[in-house]
Amino acid sequence: MLAGKRALVTGSTSGIGLAVARALAAAGAKVMLNGSRTAADAEPLRAALAAETGVDIGYTAANLALPAAARELVEATIAAFGGVDILVNNAGIQHVAAVDAFPDETWDQLLALNLSSVFHTTKAALPGMKERGWGRIVNIASAHGVIASPFKAPYTASKHAVVGFSKAVALEVAEQGITCNALCPGYVRTPLIEKQVADQARVHNMPEDRVIREVILAAQPTKQFVEADEVAAYALFLCSDAGRSVTGSAQLIDGGWTAR
Repeated sequence: MLAGKRALVTGSTSGIGLAVARALAAAGAKVMLNGSRTAADAEPLRAALAAETGVDIGYTAANLALPAAARELVEATIAAFGGVDILVNNAGIQHVAAVDAFPDETWDQLLALNLSSVFHTTKAALPGMKERGWGRIVNIASAHGVIASPFKAPYTASKHAVVGFSKAVALEVAEQGITCNALCPGYVRTPLIEKQVADQARVHNMPEDRVIREVILAAQPTKQFVEADEVAAYALFLCSDAGRSVTGSAQLIDGGWTAR
């Protein structure tokens, strides 16, 4: 489906990002992985994915909270593969606290990584996409891109902004063969969430299955985690020719959370 395409997926050494990278590579795209690991630490993952999919897989470490590093990541992908046809902005962080107790430095870091890096990578990748008349930009937002939760004001603000940014970019490039969409998953089963389940079970002195239903997934009507592979499958569709008419959208994958 994507043979000959070149993809960059930020924050792709685990969780949603890795699932998306694996799906794109399985569809034939060359994929640049990205994370905070050293190249040596990431090599087993890179090599395993290359062997599994039979396509070129690269890895570039980058601190995406720094604008120059975000731009250099795109440049490194272009140098390795000859271009960036698909950009998936997945890297992000979360911090839970009341607004009046939220650390200033954490606000700055969260916005830099969750929002500003999306701008800088998109800005760097768009010229090549425009030149070729084809491109796919998928920004991993969140259900918090369309609704809010208490004690997550900065995260909610960043994800709302990512949705708005995606819509504006889509309108700018609508006639140039480029799409831009935001994916908005609910609670996704990732290693980070698994740790939260265990922590919450200890705090509430409850079995983990009750924590999942009554605490973590209280707002998610299906009472089931979204799986990373489900998000990856949606991203793959958006990157395919079948998804060419889907642009400027916020696609919800939230188990009915926002239907209330």
